Amino acid sequence: MSTSSNLSASSSLPSSRFTFWLVLCAMILLATNMRAPIVALGSIAPVVKDALDISEFQIGWLGAVPMLSFAVGALISPTIGKRFGLENTLIAMIGLLTVGMIIRTAIPTWSGFLIGTLLLTLAIGFANTLAAPVIKQRTPQHIPLITGLFSLTMTTAAGIVAGVVLPLSEQVGWQWALGGWTILGVFAFVIWLFLRVRLGSSNHQAVIPAALGSSDISMWRTTFAWQIAIFMGLQSLLFYTVASFLPSIWVSKGLSAVSAGQMGSVFQFMAPVSILSLTWLVNRGRPIQALAVFAAVLNVVGILGVSYLSTDLAWLWSGMMGMGCSAIFTLSMMLFSMRTYTTNQASELSGMAQAVGYVIAFFGPLGTGWLHEMTGSWNMPLFIMLILMIVNVVIAWLVSRPVMVDGKYI
Repeated sequence: MSTSSNLSASSSLPSSRFTFWLVLCAMILLATNMRAPIVALGSIAPVVKDALDISEFQIGWLGAVPMLSFAVGALISPTIGKRFGLENTLIAMIGLLTVGMIIRTAIPTWSGFLIGTLLLTLAIGFANTLAAPVIKQRTPQHIPLITGLFSLTMTTAAGIVAGVVLPLSEQVGWQWALGGWTILGVFAFVIWLFLRVRLGSSNHQAVIPAALGSSDISMWRTTFAWQIAIFMGLQSLLFYTVASFLPSIWVSKGLSAVSAGQMGSVFQFMAPVSILSLTWLVNRGRPIQALAVFAAVLNVVGILGVSYLSTDLAWLWSGMMGMGCSAIFTLSMMLFSMRTYTTNQASELSGMAQAVGYVIAFFGPLGTGWLHEMTGSWNMPLFIMLILMIVNVVIAWLVSRPVMVDGKYI
């Protein structure tokens, strides 16, 4: 096929309004499955621990498995997605995720729960990586909008599930409270099958020729890829650390247990505000570099407030970190598509950055917990976190410059 015909096919494929709405619906249903099964376990962990008669150490492993699975899934998914097609791979992973949710509730043993968690989190690791290239392939004119709604849905669904799963377990039992969300996986599986039938496989879509950008790029040797990996990784490290320890930190600062728990909710529920604001601003052409640096600064001020400033403004410091973390995650997802030339590059960049990022994030809760045990105080881990967030301001400025993945200016 000639270069001109490639360009013509590439530009005409995603222009249909039907394609836009179909991809948007598919992405929203996929997003509902990508955090809810994980946060549901966190909300109901004591109940599961008693029901399965397992130790705190085993519960801790269930909490650590997602980040490791995300990293593994991100590492291998670009190759598999390229070989079998993005949509085909996602359909298989949605099926695997649904099976994982069924296994961990239908086999109420430690091994059953662990296997189910491994399967569903590995599937989510694939979906984390392949979502960005699908958006780029199918709706290149609407990358910020669909990415923003995708991220917003993940956060909102997780918040809803976290709030209802424990009271639901008291009414119908923990297995139904966890397993009932499998229906969302079934819905997602059906609509992705429909999308695949109607739109075909991404394997058969034309790509932008190498003349418009470097096609043979190793993400592991690219400065931009490492910058965005560190940018996303430090954000994830802060997010998972704060999600694990923020109430405990605030209690040590003098807040009551109830108030400290509310600060955890403030941290989580600021995400929708942040994502909607970011998406609105990017869609209206506001400078991405300014938005990225501002998001990183929010994290700096938030952790500074938690560490050294007034507890009377605990809600403000907690909310700033919630806004900063969610904005950086969403912006990173946008950049996977906006700073690459082809769908394959978007997939490879997403996979590399998330593999490195989740490995970095894995050590956040572990390192913070270890330092707290060793020193008997939160001062040292909070100080280290502050330094890392200051570093991320510099990374934010670098990664959000108007350059493509190969270093060429836009």
